[in-house]
Amino acid sequence: MVVFRKVIFCLWVVLLSQSVAAQAEVDPWEGFNRSMFAFNETLDKYLLLPLTKGYRAVTPDVVEKGVHNFFGNLGDFNSLFNNLFQLKLAGAAQDGARLAANTVLGLGGILDVATPLGLPKQDEDFGQALGYWGVKSGPYLVLPFFGPSTLRDGIGRIPDAYINSVIYFDDEGLRYFLLGLRTIDQRSQIMEAERLISGDRYTFIRDAYLQRREFLVNDGKVERIYEDDGF
Repeated sequence: MVVFRKVIFCLWVVLLSQSVAAQAEVDPWEGFNRSMFAFNETLDKYLLLPLTKGYRAVTPDVVEKGVHNFFGNLGDFNSLFNNLFQLKLAGAAQDGARLAANTVLGLGGILDVATPLGLPKQDEDFGQALGYWGVKSGPYLVLPFFGPSTLRDGIGRIPDAYINSVIYFDDEGLRYFLLGLRTIDQRSQIMEAERLISGDRYTFIRDAYLQRREFLVNDGKVERIYEDDGF
C-alpha cells in the first residue's frame, strides 16, 4: 500500500511538472497578464458591467437585437477584407452578399435578412489572417481595456482598427457614441456565457480564448489541447 501511494505521488509530480511547463510555454508573461486582467476586471465591475446592465434594463429586446445586427453588418466589411487577404474568395463573396442584403434590405443592417437567405455570418479578423499564413500566435497577452489576446492577435488589432467603418464617421460625437455603444453591445453578448466560468477565472478565460482562436484560425480544426481546466 505504501509503495502504491509512492507511485501515485510520483505520477502526480510528473503530471504537475508537465502541466506547469505547458502553461509556461503558452503564458510566459503570466505575472504581467494577471495584473492587466485584474485591472480590466476592476474596470468592468465598476464601469462597463453597470452600464451594460442599465442598457439591457431600459432597452427593448428588439432594439438590442437591431443594435447588435447593425454592428455585425459593419463587421462583415472587416471579414470581407480579411477573407480577401487570405485569398478565400468564396468567403469574401459571401461577406459581400451579406453586406449588400443587410444594408439594402435590412435597413442599413438593423435587420439580418442574410442569414435566413443562407448566408451565415463569418468572423474573420487580421489575427486569423496572419495565422492562416503561418504566423504563430506567440505568447498569451492580456491587453488593458481589450482583454485576452496573443502577441499575433494584438498586432492584428491595428489593421482591423483602420478597417473599422465607425472611425470614419465625420461627426466626432457620433463616432465616440457608436464606439461606446459597440463596446456595451459586445459586453452584453457575453453576459450569459460567463455563467460557464468555473475555477480560477483567469485560467479559464485564457484557455477558452486560446482554444477558440486556434479553432478559428484552423477553420474548425483544433490541434492543441489545453488540460488545465478540462480544455
